[in-house]
Amino acid sequence: MTRIGLAPVLGYLILEEDFNVALGVFALAGLTDLLDGFIARNWANQKSALGSALDPLADKVLISILYISLTYADLIPVPLTYMIISRDVMLIAAVFYVRYRTLPTPRTLAKYFNPCYATARLKPTFISKVNTAVQLILVAASLAAPVFNYADSIYLQILWCCTAFTTAASAYSYYHYGRKTVQVIKGK
Repeated sequence: MTRIGLAPVLGYLILEEDFNVALGVFALAGLTDLLDGFIARNWANQKSALGSALDPLADKVLISILYISLTYADLIPVPLTYMIISRDVMLIAAVFYVRYRTLPTPRTLAKYFNPCYATARLKPTFISKVNTAVQLILVAASLAAPVFNYADSIYLQILWCCTAFTTAASAYSYYHYGRKTVQVIKGK
């Protein structure tokens, strides 16, 4: 929930060109993500269906707001942001479709939108995990660029290309592996 709450704050700070504070808030969001994952892995009683639904949602909200804001601030190119947002929209649409197909009848809106009623689990592909890391590295580098005065660096442009490649590879991996990335949960 902290990352979801920090996402619009980060967007605002970027639009106001307060990159020093934005970089610090982004670091805080990263720490809360690491802490959340550590707690969920090490204390079984802290794992929940709601938490496992909110974690990827928080990542998507944070990434989307950061990329749109950084693109508005001319720190990330428009086509790259379009590519990243398009991939995420397609993944979200696929999750909604899988949710609908795996929900037992009678299918109701209350059941469909109840995150505690899990019917399927998406298993990220290896390249998707790499892509998430590369996307976050690009966000951090882009936020730091105006702070440390390297916004026109060739290395940042190379990172744009790497991010585009991993985003396309990740989208393809979900298309190629399709059903292998979805685990249907029985007994609900």
